[in-house]
Amino acid sequence: MILSHKAIDKHIFLPVVGLFGLTALFLMFGGHRLQKPLARILSWINIRFGWLYLLVFIINFVFLLWLACSRYGNIKLGKPNDKPVYSNFKWGSMVFATGIDASIMMLSITDPLEFIQTPPFGLKPYSDSAYVASSALSQFNWGPMAWMMFAPAAILIGYVTYRKNKPTQKLSDNFSFLQGNSNTKKISRTIIDFLVVIGIIGGLGSSIGMEVPRTSTVFSAVTALPNNIWLQLGIFSLLFVLLGLTVYKGLNGGIDRLSMAHIYLAIAFLIVILFVGPTHDLIIDFGKSLGVLVQKFIPLSVNIKPSPTQQDTIFYWGWWLTFMPLMGTFISRISRGRTIRQILFGMLAYGVTGCLMFHAVLGGYGLWLQKTGTVDLVSILNHNSQADVIVALISTLPFKKVMLIFYAISCFIFLATTISGAAYVLSSFTSTPLYGKEPSRFNRMSWVFVFLFFAFSLVLVGGFQVIQTMSVMAGLPLTLVCLLVLYSIYRSVRHDSELIFTPNELENTDRRQEYTVERKFAIRGKLILSFTNHNFSKQ
Repeated sequence: MILSHKAIDKHIFLPVVGLFGLTALFLMFGGHRLQKPLARILSWINIRFGWLYLLVFIINFVFLLWLACSRYGNIKLGKPNDKPVYSNFKWGSMVFATGIDASIMMLSITDPLEFIQTPPFGLKPYSDSAYVASSALSQFNWGPMAWMMFAPAAILIGYVTYRKNKPTQKLSDNFSFLQGNSNTKKISRTIIDFLVVIGIIGGLGSSIGMEVPRTSTVFSAVTALPNNIWLQLGIFSLLFVLLGLTVYKGLNGGIDRLSMAHIYLAIAFLIVILFVGPTHDLIIDFGKSLGVLVQKFIPLSVNIKPSPTQQDTIFYWGWWLTFMPLMGTFISRISRGRTIRQILFGMLAYGVTGCLMFHAVLGGYGLWLQKTGTVDLVSILNHNSQADVIVALISTLPFKKVMLIFYAISCFIFLATTISGAAYVLSSFTSTPLYGKEPSRFNRMSWVFVFLFFAFSLVLVGGFQVIQTMSVMAGLPLTLVCLLVLYSIYRSVRHDSELIFTPNELENTDRRQEYTVERKFAIRGKLILSFTNHNFSKQ
């Protein structure tokens, strides 16, 4: 049974939709004139609150490392006899496939090109040291600190769902100290869910607003169609039609399989560049940058001095915060039967390694083209756009038309799968209790429209700093949510019956819970947050 629009939690749904609708209209009418005011807002947040982002990420990273290495790391998200549903490799592949965004295929190239112009650590621009340090900084922004930000919600949701057998639909459901019927607790839960929904829309809308212009630029290079607002509007329209089919009716897992196929194609893309490019130089340069990353990891983590490179890190920290609830929901659902230690170290092993490979190959190749004078990518970046840099880089590869088509299609697929998965999660967050049912179609399609409408308004304003500003603003309130999640994790594991199940827990098999485990991008069957309770009578 599909719930109607009456099942929507209007206390969250209506204010958020209204807020982002008005914001989108403001951006659309303001257009390019808003670029400078938004840039000033970004600078102000960086100066006033940059320390807060850094502090939260440091606390999160240190706490989770302590948790993994302590005796609490032995806690299994599930009963003693629960086994992991997926093998280590399959689990790691799914985590990585969900954790990365198509943006890594652009930003791993363009970020180092930005940094060599204003390199960190006071280095001389375009010097050999600047090239190495710029690559290391780019890797830092996609490295361990980033991936550990996806973990808090995953650990908490998995613990409450599988360890405590308590169904969760919203992130606030997992805060034991906020459960109850008092007005204060109800208001607190509503505020938390409100901030989470705002953060997700802001982060995902920024991603779409960044990726559609890139896709249109690449598509224009292949088809010779003019790259203008009409082409971008056409891409938005295609996205809406595809998402209408997937989110409203479902495609029996088709998008899900395409998402996984995209990962394998992306890996193939890296292999092609590695072998047709300067393989030896890429490997050597990656080793040097990795050494600098290890050496400068702590200075980069505590860098509170405002600068262009530090501002870029703050943008990423805000961006990762907005994806924490989405990633946490997904990872928790595929991690039943794993210990906290296995989850945390697994995320580091698979997530960080995968991102480093993109930066080593794509980022390294871009820097090599610039350093050898093969293509002046910095000039293209400064006078055109990030998307034009992508076209210029891919044009140096064999079968450039084929590679450009592949790149555009893969980005388009990634966009569709990301939006459809997020629409399902947000529709659950903004529904009244579902009791195992799916969120209403009206709810799901509403979020698709909000995502695209807000992203289109960002495209009209234009400029990467606009994207950065929106991500940083959306992530700011989630700093508080992250700290609450960490506090709730600590409260839970500290009173975990001494890390063992009591006899009563082992014997209590009267009530079992069957969970529908799906990847974030899957649209087949139940929502990833859904669950079905079964009562079994004793024989």
